[in-house]
Amino acid sequence: MTTAGPPLRLTPFRATTYAPGADLAAVVCPPYDVIGDRALAEFEAHDPHNIVHLTLPRPLPGDGDRYARAAHTLREWREAGVLRRDPSPALYVYQHVTTGGSAIGLVGGVGLDGPVLPHENTFPGPVADRAALMSATRMQLEPILLTYDGGGAASEVVDHAAGTEPHLEFTVAGESHRLWRVDQPDALAAVAADLAGRTALIADGHHRFAAYRAVHAADPVPAATDHGLALLVDAARHPLELRGIHRSVSGLTLDEAATTAAKAFDVVALAADDDPAAALEAERGTAFVIGDGQRQALLRSPQPTTLVEVVPADRPDGWAALDAGVLVDVLLAHLWGVDDSDPRVTYHHDRRDALRAAGRGAGVAVLVRPPALADVLALAARGERMPRKSTSFGPKPWTGLLMRDLTADQD
Repeated sequence: MTTAGPPLRLTPFRATTYAPGADLAAVVCPPYDVIGDRALAEFEAHDPHNIVHLTLPRPLPGDGDRYARAAHTLREWREAGVLRRDPSPALYVYQHVTTGGSAIGLVGGVGLDGPVLPHENTFPGPVADRAALMSATRMQLEPILLTYDGGGAASEVVDHAAGTEPHLEFTVAGESHRLWRVDQPDALAAVAADLAGRTALIADGHHRFAAYRAVHAADPVPAATDHGLALLVDAARHPLELRGIHRSVSGLTLDEAATTAAKAFDVVALAADDDPAAALEAERGTAFVIGDGQRQALLRSPQPTTLVEVVPADRPDGWAALDAGVLVDVLLAHLWGVDDSDPRVTYHHDRRDALRAAGRGAGVAVLVRPPALADVLALAARGERMPRKSTSFGPKPWTGLLMRDLTADQD
């Protein structure tokens, strides 16, 4: 899609990386927002230099300043030679292969003024958190995930690099990671020319992208804060996997949740061993599965009159046909009296985690289907957004392989 205004740019950068010889399997981790408390402790214990000490820092003793702790740790690691900065700029081809799929694309600094479309709303708290961390460390520690309708020269650069020996390669938790450096002038020129007329969609990292912009607005540094670290994946040639994000709601029993939900949904009891994903897949209309780890029920066929009465009139066209829209406005807010930013609501990328959390917290899990990609793209193209935490694209790029300093690459 051709766009007016500044073009889509993915700029080479001088990456900050772990020094050669580091055990990368011990120092990398997934993005900050998919790491729970137990996983955080496990990554911290893997290695004293695991990147999670920077992305999810503990407070400094005495003052509770998490961000100062991250900045202090970063300085120590640099002085000790744990991290180093590449002497010259480059783009990177990054491939992440899991048992469920793979992602491969280009990592660089995406121009914040270009056509990068969000498709989800954000919470102010996480945006402020990530902005404070970036400001304290002067570093973009983990790439966001972008996708675009490709098939052009940039994709050829990716595929050519993937056919050569990787710059580095390792496996952790059964998942493989490969990296290739791209610094040939003709390849960089081909990427720039190809992307100039295209539009990218934020697949993962809405809060970090908003934080990029907040940091730049507070401290505009050309060739530094006006770009954000990103992995750009060709949706046509290397499509990402799209999943929904589940919820758990504490302080609500399954019986209470089902009884209240019956005011607007058909409630169908499921056997304990029924597959909730299969139950949801069989439904054509809006549907959810609720459970507490022991019992579960299917919610389906929301009453049309309820949708008309409850869904706010200012919602985008088609909102009431989106599972995510009905979840936020009807099930959570109207029936259960819980806002999607309420502290009783926790978000989960894995349905088993949601069910475990519901069981531990005397609550109820809400299991959802992924939205249709066509709906996501249609909303984004109109400048409209889905509810917060509606989609989970993946595989997501892991943290610790490539970091971007918020100082000009010439420094």
